[in-house]
Amino acid sequence: MINEAAAKRVHIIQGEYKVIGDANVVLSTILGSCVAACLRDPIAGVGGMNHFLLPGSATASSAGGDATRYGVHLMELLINGLLKQGARRDRLEAKVFGGAKTIATFSNVGEQNALFAMSFLKDEGIKVVGSSTGGDHGRKLEFWPVSGRARQYPLTGAETQKTVALEQRPVPVSRPVESSIEFF
Repeated sequence: MINEAAAKRVHIIQGEYKVIGDANVVLSTILGSCVAACLRDPIAGVGGMNHFLLPGSATASSAGGDATRYGVHLMELLINGLLKQGARRDRLEAKVFGGAKTIATFSNVGEQNALFAMSFLKDEGIKVVGSSTGGDHGRKLEFWPVSGRARQYPLTGAETQKTVALEQRPVPVSRPVESSIEFF
C-alpha cells in the first residue's frame, strides 16, 4: 500500500526527465499539449517520467535547436536512464499522458505529440499499458515509478491557459560552463 502522505514529490517540468527507484517517491507534472511518457520495469523496481513539448527531434533549422523540447531526445534519455538503473528493455511498460488541444485556433501539436509517443514506443517494442491523451483541457499527472500507479486531475479552463502560457515561453538553452583552461 502506498502511503500518499509520506510520499516525496518530485516535479518534472518541460524538457526534463527523472528516473527513480524509491517506492516513496511520486513524480508529478502539469501538461497541456505536452506529453509525458511514464516508463517502468516492474521487476527491477525502477521507473521514470519525461515531459516533452514537440514531437520528433530538433533539426539544424530549428529555433535554437534545443533538443530538450523534443520527444526523441527525451524518450532516449528516459530509456537509457532506466537501463543504467538495472531495467531491461524487454520488461519496460509505458503509460502516456497529455497531448491536449489547448488552443482551438492552433494546429493540434498535442495530437502530434501523443501519436509520436505511441509510435516511438511501438517501434522500440515497449508495451503501452495505459494512456490518456487528447481532449481540450490540460491535466495534472502523478506517477509512482516503482508501482506504476498513475493518477490525473483535469485542469480548469484558467489552469489550462496558465499551462499553455508556460508551454509557449522559450526554454532557456543551456550553455557550456565557462572554464579558465585554454587548449592550444
